[in-house]
Amino acid sequence: MMLATKGPDPLVRMAALHYQFEAIHPFTDGNGRTGRILNLLYLIHAGLLEIPVLYLSRFIIQNKAEYYRLLRGVTEKGAWEEWILYMLRGVEETALWTTNRIRAIRDLFDATVLRTRRELPRIYSKELVELIFRQPYCKISFLVDAGIARRQTASAYLQDLEGIGLLTAERRGREVVYKHPALLDVLTA
Repeated sequence: MMLATKGPDPLVRMAALHYQFEAIHPFTDGNGRTGRILNLLYLIHAGLLEIPVLYLSRFIIQNKAEYYRLLRGVTEKGAWEEWILYMLRGVEETALWTTNRIRAIRDLFDATVLRTRRELPRIYSKELVELIFRQPYCKISFLVDAGIARRQTASAYLQDLEGIGLLTAERRGREVVYKHPALLDVLTA
């Protein structure tokens, strides 16, 4: 729910607040990261985001030279318009990128449900598929902790998912971690 505010649009306010924080530069280290986190918190506070899913840092890091040039422009020449347009473009590009990632994950999830149902009907459950999408790797303990299966059965389930190419096993010390390569590809695209 959007907060009722007077004055500039919340995205314009976010851009101005970000500049002001960076200009003050209150810490000896971590100002950039903190400023980018504050952007997200402000967008949540303003009701434009429900969760901190907009990875604006990606845009800023990819356009770092322009970012610093425009910050200096505001400080030295009062060039607010260029700065605000840069930040708005960052929000737009990041929102589109994020939306595409979410769609790709949802499509991969749906394909994984169908494939698991078709190729491993004896172990298929939506809970199992949801679990392997919570993060790009899975361990036996994740299935046990989620109440999906006991340890030996959980191990067999993960081996079956590896057998059809959905997961890949990697030994880490005494433990086996099952990576989800297709999910990793979507997340890093």
